[in-house]
Amino acid sequence: MTDAAKSISDQGIVADVAERGRARRPVGSSGSLYRWLALFFVAAIVVVPLLATALGGFKTQGDLRANPFGLPTVWEWENYWGILSSWRYWEILTNSLIIASFTVALTLAVAAPAAFAFAHLRFFGERFLFNYLILGLTFPFATAILPLFIKIRDLGLLNTHWGIILPQVAFGLAISVLLLRNAFRSLPRELFESAMVDGCGYMRFFWSMTLPLSRPILATVGVIAFVNSWNNFLLPLVVLNSDSKYPWPLGIMVFQGEYSTDWHLILAFITLTILPAIVMFVLAQKHIVAGLTAGAVKG
Repeated sequence: MTDAAKSISDQGIVADVAERGRARRPVGSSGSLYRWLALFFVAAIVVVPLLATALGGFKTQGDLRANPFGLPTVWEWENYWGILSSWRYWEILTNSLIIASFTVALTLAVAAPAAFAFAHLRFFGERFLFNYLILGLTFPFATAILPLFIKIRDLGLLNTHWGIILPQVAFGLAISVLLLRNAFRSLPRELFESAMVDGCGYMRFFWSMTLPLSRPILATVGVIAFVNSWNNFLLPLVVLNSDSKYPWPLGIMVFQGEYSTDWHLILAFITLTILPAIVMFVLAQKHIVAGLTAGAVKG
């Protein structure tokens, strides 16, 4: 076969392969349409309940029952203003902020060194300890509520914020250590080795290099711990018995009477109390995505 014939044959093969690739490739407009429809559907699932809750706070009790998902007939701004001007709301919000802030700080303070040890140190029983810690992910929080209550009572932490903070930190360590360990292991090994050659110890490497390079995953773990603490209802219900120490999930009971419930005020209260969590998530969204991506590089 001559060179010209070989060239023509090769061009025919390349064209055939390209044609098959185009045939297998989905149409761009259809793929984009399906993608946008899926995103719109997921966004609607998230946004519609939030929007209905916010609008419900502007309605009267009768308007809410007659038209739960529509616009208010008369905008009752007093529902929101009455809650914002109440000292009770700010007391409840302060309690939630205190509990969530200490939970985040202690979770990061304990999980980060533990994850660093599991990522870079080799010692006897390392794999067993890590698997034992991760085993906590398989147990729901409610299954341990009775022995947890007994332990909190024996420690004298009933009706205190520490009786909520410490268990939340303990139950949040499994997912926190898992995410941080994977992120720490994804850092370049050469960086660790060069630091060791230059005389850098483990603690200095952890404090001066690992933590500054791991800000996205630290933000991710912090937001997860904050949101879990902010929305926790069962543990405060079991531990606290004083109204002055209630976080916001228990503060909703202020609007619940023996024979009736002010649902329009509850919706306004919920809207105002979930705003801090939403704002925090929006501000840290970029770091959360980067942190989860970094934590998924290595297992």
